[in-house]
Amino acid sequence: MTGEQLEATKWQLQEAKQRFSEVVRRAHDEGPQIVMRHGRDVAVILDMEEYRQLKSQEPKPGFKEFLLSGPDLSDLDLARDKSTEMRDIDFEGIE
Repeated sequence: MTGEQLEATKWQLQEAKQRFSEVVRRAHDEGPQIVMRHGRDVAVILDMEEYRQLKSQEPKPGFKEFLLSGPDLSDLDLARDKSTEMRDIDFEGIE
């Protein structure tokens, strides 16, 4: 497929069966071809290269999976060092 992808063409199932070679050619040249049965979309004919690109894409993990894939922090020591004194901060006069 070259150039800008055109909007998918819709075919009634009977017509797609009768003109299958044209449907395949148009899938290659123009983009996905949608096959309808009883007025409902039921199938898509794709160019093989487009199909391979879709197959090779790994699903992106959700937010939960992203967080769980991070490093193991269970050994991280988050205890505060109390050997130094805390300093007092004067907040008066601060707007």
